[in-house]
Amino acid sequence: MNCILLPKNSKTISDEQQLTHIKEVLKSKVGDTLTIGEMGGNLGKATIAEINDNEVLLCDVTLDQKPPAKLDLTVVLALPRPKVLRRLIMDMTSLGVNKLIIVNSYRTQKSYWQSPLLERIDEFVFEGLQQAIDTVPLEVEFKKRFKPFVEDDFSALVAGKEQSDAVIAHPYASQSWKTYLDGLKSKDSDKETMPNVLCVGAEGGWIDYEVDLLCKYGCTAVSLGERILRTETVVSVLLGHWLEEK
Repeated sequence: MNCILLPKNSKTISDEQQLTHIKEVLKSKVGDTLTIGEMGGNLGKATIAEINDNEVLLCDVTLDQKPPAKLDLTVVLALPRPKVLRRLIMDMTSLGVNKLIIVNSYRTQKSYWQSPLLERIDEFVFEGLQQAIDTVPLEVEFKKRFKPFVEDDFSALVAGKEQSDAVIAHPYASQSWKTYLDGLKSKDSDKETMPNVLCVGAEGGWIDYEVDLLCKYGCTAVSLGERILRTETVVSVLLGHWLEEK
């Protein structure tokens, strides 16, 4: 928790986790300064005016710093195990992904869609924002029907764009991620180089039908090599390249 996120125009901190962090981790006292942010707004500083059992009161609130820019990227993610999803959402929020679309896939277990953790998505996004010192939430959507999503919504994501604007991570793709990136560098340098859409499978990966359908509607399949990696590892490795381009 590298910043304390507050509702708009708030000068009171009453969230239990935030209070615990201020009192037990930061060991802050009256007169100390906190790094704060306003949800959807700016970042800044505030001074602790009072601390009691139930809340921390702030004064001298200054919100004069813009939050970090988001990546121009939508991630399409096959729903993984809910506990994995929690970590992925926090990581993608921290890394600055603009939008996350969670889809069903052949290898997604039906029980995953019934998990109570899916009702706590906003909580995980909130944690990721405080970690990264950001205020603008990751936009999250759920699409439970894979084929209609690809044929209707996905095609709209890449409409009017070249095939290179969307990639799907697939360990059995004939083209490596490195070769793909090298091809982008050879294009017109005045254009945006990195894709705007990244598709990542859950545990077990995509089946051939899903890869073929996504490629039919604008994706390029790329591989990170012969090793079969965890979903979290794939996301971290690939998103690092978008960060390098910022």
